[in-house]
Amino acid sequence: MKKLIRGIAATCAACCTGLLVLISAVSFSMPNSYSVIEGDNLTLQTALPLSVGDRDTGENSKLVGMTSGNKVNMELKLFGFVPVKEVSVQVVEPKSVIPAGVPFGVKMFTQGVIVVGLTEVPTKDGTVCPAKEAGIRTGDVILKIDGHSVGNNEDIADIISKSEGRELKVEMKRKDVAFNVSIQPALSQTDTQYKGGMWVRDSSAGIGTITYYDSETGSFGGLGHAITDVDTGEIMPLSSGEVVDVDILGAVKGKKGAPGELKGTFRTQKPVGSLLANRETGVFGKLLNPISYREPMPVAMKQDVKEGEAKIICTVDENIAQEFDIKIERVNLNDTAPTKNMVIKVTDPRLLEKTGGIVQGMSGSPIIQDGKVIGAVTHVFVNDSTKGYGIFIENMLKTAATVSAQQKAS
Repeated sequence: MKKLIRGIAATCAACCTGLLVLISAVSFSMPNSYSVIEGDNLTLQTALPLSVGDRDTGENSKLVGMTSGNKVNMELKLFGFVPVKEVSVQVVEPKSVIPAGVPFGVKMFTQGVIVVGLTEVPTKDGTVCPAKEAGIRTGDVILKIDGHSVGNNEDIADIISKSEGRELKVEMKRKDVAFNVSIQPALSQTDTQYKGGMWVRDSSAGIGTITYYDSETGSFGGLGHAITDVDTGEIMPLSSGEVVDVDILGAVKGKKGAPGELKGTFRTQKPVGSLLANRETGVFGKLLNPISYREPMPVAMKQDVKEGEAKIICTVDENIAQEFDIKIERVNLNDTAPTKNMVIKVTDPRLLEKTGGIVQGMSGSPIIQDGKVIGAVTHVFVNDSTKGYGIFIENMLKTAATVSAQQKAS
């Protein structure tokens, strides 16, 4: 009998431990906050029996009676009765946007300059790197030197070359943290000029895809990820930027280990819009002329996205946006991955024939499921061009709202 009791106790202990591990894993994988469109309930599209409801009754029907702007704390439960964690639920207005899928050219200039490399300066006493000795690192953004704003490599070279070797104050940012350092220019024996020992970049240009157009505001969102510096991987701080029309000439097919790309050219140098922000979840701005070749579609919240069939809209030739079939293989609701919320796989034979799957330049292509805009393509898998990541449209629109509020306040 004692042996039986010990066996039962061990089994119970193992079950409790397993349940605690499961609760911890579920708590980590599920977000702490949700948005629900006015008039809807909150339903989770998960394999696990998860529900969100009132802490006491377990129901979420009261959300239906709430108007946009209301916010309530509810409880995430496993099996309908095991509490996992408290979550915040925000009621929002229904939103519709035009899914674009059209290519656009970007020309942007940075706020300050990005340090993309450090180099040694040959002096009579040996080689030195003034920037490194000052504590400057690759990826830092230099805003001012000696009190003067800098916008390009020529500005920095001019200030340092005229310093006559005196110590200069450098105002800069690293990961959005502002700080100052002092740099001691070194006299190069190569050309008898004072140098700082660093390479910088001040601009970027490229081609991407517009995800959506908001006909109410004339604003757009694209790419689904930030424009980053090719050398440092850091988000380029936007000072100003333009949107220009492009012509897509074709595509280089992607293959294992070598992502393909859309081949295109800027149609003209005349801007058709402006960039207002370059953020982690995409680029955002205004268009001079509306996109009107498609009807607006409602947007879905992240919890409405499910595994299964979907479509993307993209332009791969003849400058015509077309719909192509994909499959959503995995949905990740975790808040820690704002641009990698879905794993998608291209299944449409037409797109596979033309591009091999997802290629560079398709970033921002809107994803449609059940008649709603749910997100955009963001990245391609290097070792499998048929697969890639997608971002929730909810994440892009939240950033767009923040950008809009900041523009109004400034």
